Amino acid sequence: MPAVPYSRSLTAREVIDGVVTKVLGRFLILVGAAIVLFLGAVFVHGTVDAVSGSAARPARVSPASRTLAHGRRIFRFDTFGDQSFWGGALQLHRAIAGKKNGGVGPGVSPKTALSVGLKVDATRIPKRVAAAIKAGKVNLNDPKVTLSLLKLNAVVGVRGFFRGNRLTSMGLTCAVCHSTVDNSFARGIGRRRDGWPNRDLNVGAIISLAPNKKPLTDLLRVDEPTLNKVLASWGPGKFDAELFLDGKGFRPDGKSAAALIPAAFGLGGANLHTYTGWGSVPYWNAFVANLEMHGIGNFSDERLNNPNQFPVAARAGFAHVHHRRDLITSKLAALHLYQLWLPVPHSRHFNRAAARRGKAIFDGKGRCASCHMPPTFTDSGWNLHAGQQICIDNFQSSRSPTFRYRTTPLRGFVAKRKGGFYHDGRYPTLQAVVDHYDSCFRLGLSAREKSDLVQYLLGR
Repeated sequence: MPAVPYSRSLTAREVIDGVVTKVLGRFLILVGAAIVLFLGAVFVHGTVDAVSGSAARPARVSPASRTLAHGRRIFRFDTFGDQSFWGGALQLHRAIAGKKNGGVGPGVSPKTALSVGLKVDATRIPKRVAAAIKAGKVNLNDPKVTLSLLKLNAVVGVRGFFRGNRLTSMGLTCAVCHSTVDNSFARGIGRRRDGWPNRDLNVGAIISLAPNKKPLTDLLRVDEPTLNKVLASWGPGKFDAELFLDGKGFRPDGKSAAALIPAAFGLGGANLHTYTGWGSVPYWNAFVANLEMHGIGNFSDERLNNPNQFPVAARAGFAHVHHRRDLITSKLAALHLYQLWLPVPHSRHFNRAAARRGKAIFDGKGRCASCHMPPTFTDSGWNLHAGQQICIDNFQSSRSPTFRYRTTPLRGFVAKRKGGFYHDGRYPTLQAVVDHYDSCFRLGLSAREKSDLVQYLLGR
């Protein structure tokens, strides 16, 4: 007969202890699982705060980041109230719209706008519209499509103002000259490249479309054919900011007095801005916003009160501009910060071995670094030189209060290869610039040394 296992009744204390043991065991299992999940979350999110619930709340934005974002909006979209000039005075919006859309003339189609160098921000175009453009279902010869792009805020640097579907005015922003696109969608259509000079932009051709040029002919005291001749001489990628100060439309040799549109990147650490060192970056921003874009703000520069050097500016009172409502001055700090933040683009298409040899020439035999000092590649300090120091004429420098040329920062050449080199594009290639300085300073560079130096510059 098999043995019967021994058994007895459990006491109350034993029952309680057993229950507690089971509960504690299960609790420890749950705690362990929780710890594993917790650590997993830490590894995934990189911070305990992400697990504790802070990730669900919006991240704190620093004051600097807010200012930077504000500066980007100003650079891209702020007209500073200049629609009162481009739309209100020159009536340029009417030429854009065309007679069929409440304006005058044939209007400006997207094809025409792209042909004069205006750019389109592809990220502002709805996907279905982009697909229709790709499929050839959008008539790019129709000015009405241009109006649609303006309503989408997709034309880089141009703001349209509408009442319903009717274009009632238009203004310009910094980006019209100092931003382009990467052509990722089509030629002239793509993602923005802020800070890149728009060397396709034909500013003169655009202004010449204005139905009412009287504000400009009155300012310059010339007739309209004379004004049109000057505007036609600029060509793509050039603008003459000094024309509206001294009235000089052409150089003594008969060539256009316009200068290349400069980049808005690579300005950090540079003392003076513009080809002839008019002033700091904030100074030039204020100058352009008030006197060139014709925004609504306050501006002072007693140097413009010189009737011998700046007869137009002195006569027009540009030395002291005052408006009760200032739409410019409060935005200069944020705009400046954004410009300093803009990255300098670098080419990936150059001979790196030659560039290494070229750096030795740049720093040594070529004597380039004596003025173009790394890492800013301009003079560290007072970065101005007379024309005779660099073997060129003084025409452009004589149009500046400094009577000097600024040492241009040699950075980001990948964005500056259109339109030639130097302030007025007089040298068609970098090789021609190197040849000029080799002759000017009697450097005695060999053909290979010049070529290596060009490759080094292309990589900056």
